[in-house]
Amino acid sequence: MSAITLPATALLAELESEAHATRRLLAAVPADKLDWAPHERSMTLGLQAQHMAGIPGMLTAMLLEDGFDFGAERLAPEQPTSVAPIQETFDTGVLAAKQALQSWTETQLAASWRVTKNGRTLMVPTRSEALRSLLFNHLYHHRGQLMVYLRLLDVPLPSIYGPTADEDPFAD
Repeated sequence: MSAITLPATALLAELESEAHATRRLLAAVPADKLDWAPHERSMTLGLQAQHMAGIPGMLTAMLLEDGFDFGAERLAPEQPTSVAPIQETFDTGVLAAKQALQSWTETQLAASWRVTKNGRTLMVPTRSEALRSLLFNHLYHHRGQLMVYLRLLDVPLPSIYGPTADEDPFAD
């Protein structure tokens, strides 16, 4: 019996909703503060924004394979010098994630996906579980960090799930 291709509607709806909120936050990133960091062991504002923006596309590409090896050599990210490429990375990644979610079958989403490091298995979630933890939750984690960075820089924060001290979508 062949699998019926159905969009992963709940995941797709969440992605679209959260992408809107994330775009609003990325729009608040000040270009003149990209090299600022709140602590010597912290990423710079630019690297934090760039990492967060890259999550949807990076994970979507990873999930097209049967697994991912975290031990593989990777290039160190370069410090961004402007906000526009960060926003473009996010938009491109979200588009790729939407296309993947629209094309994956329920069978593909339920398939095991192996996470290894130098050949050692770390976990074997389903693709759907990997999406939840490594894309959505990971994105929210870094979005929260980015909000703290912006608050420390006294940048007005957009509303994400409700009012902030700077924006109240429910006010008259």
